[in-house]
Amino acid sequence: MARIAVLGAGSWGVATSVLLTSNGHEVVLWEFDEKEARKLNSLREHPTKLPGVKIPAEVKITSDLNAVLQGKDLLALPLPSHTMREVSRKIAGLLDGEPIILSLSKGLEVKSLKRMSEVMAEELPKEYHRKLAVLSGPSHAEEVARRLPTTITVASDNEEVAEEVQRIFMNDYFRVYTHDDVVGVELAGSLKNVIAIAAGVCDGLGFGDNTKGAILARGLAEIARLGVKLGADYRTFSGLAGMGDLVTTAMSRYSRNRHLGEEIGRGKSLDRVLSEMTMVAEGVKTTQSAYALARKHRVEMPITEQVYLMLFEGKNPRLAAEELMLREPKSEMWI
Repeated sequence: MARIAVLGAGSWGVATSVLLTSNGHEVVLWEFDEKEARKLNSLREHPTKLPGVKIPAEVKITSDLNAVLQGKDLLALPLPSHTMREVSRKIAGLLDGEPIILSLSKGLEVKSLKRMSEVMAEELPKEYHRKLAVLSGPSHAEEVARRLPTTITVASDNEEVAEEVQRIFMNDYFRVYTHDDVVGVELAGSLKNVIAIAAGVCDGLGFGDNTKGAILARGLAEIARLGVKLGADYRTFSGLAGMGDLVTTAMSRYSRNRHLGEEIGRGKSLDRVLSEMTMVAEGVKTTQSAYALARKHRVEMPITEQVYLMLFEGKNPRLAAEELMLREPKSEMWI
């Protein structure tokens, strides 16, 4: 049995708590808002983010961060990317012992363009850097919480850390593979959200399977181009964190990013779509980061560019699709 703190009580945080409790571990779930923590304790479910999924009675829910961190073997951080630095900074002076610190976030920091493990490393004491890991792959919280078969990847520069996370999480419905390409796994998990928005735009415009298949294939190619430029192994993008998560996010009814793209394709503004959503669509902020990274490193990412123009400059989705189709003729290259 491991002693685990899950920092963040959104849908993925609740699903992670349910999973780890079912594996026999001792789990504490941290919700930063005291009022919301009391509500979750009373209801034992999150009625807006994961309705119908009961939080086991064994899971302690609290807003006391200091108490949560004491004596833990693993800290799991299923946080929105824009809160990762703040939470990492908060826990830096409260860490107790030598817990594994695991990111479950799929995003990039907008201002710095950094991956989540880089953000964590900047804020946490140096002695904890060897304990960092990231978990990514096709894993909708709604399905994990209902024990539907799921396969995912844990990446770390420390093989022993990756294997320990694998042992803690793995069971008969949640299979975990280890990986040493932290850069590739994090970039794949983040950038696929941008392509999922593009796939949603295709749905909103009424395009067919041919179009979506092309968006996924060419989207994966530009994700891999940027990833290799930033030091990732190109093979990572054909795995669970790459192709696996991209297909899932671009096709699923649970996907917030695909849904957002669909609404954009139907003619709604970004502000209106976001106002109608109750959960975070990481792809919006990641689109800003990916567009900036592509320009900074001079990597051709035409789909990402068009998504950026649709979201932030109000470009007509049908015109964006037309311009993609009318780009100069090329030989197909994966990366």
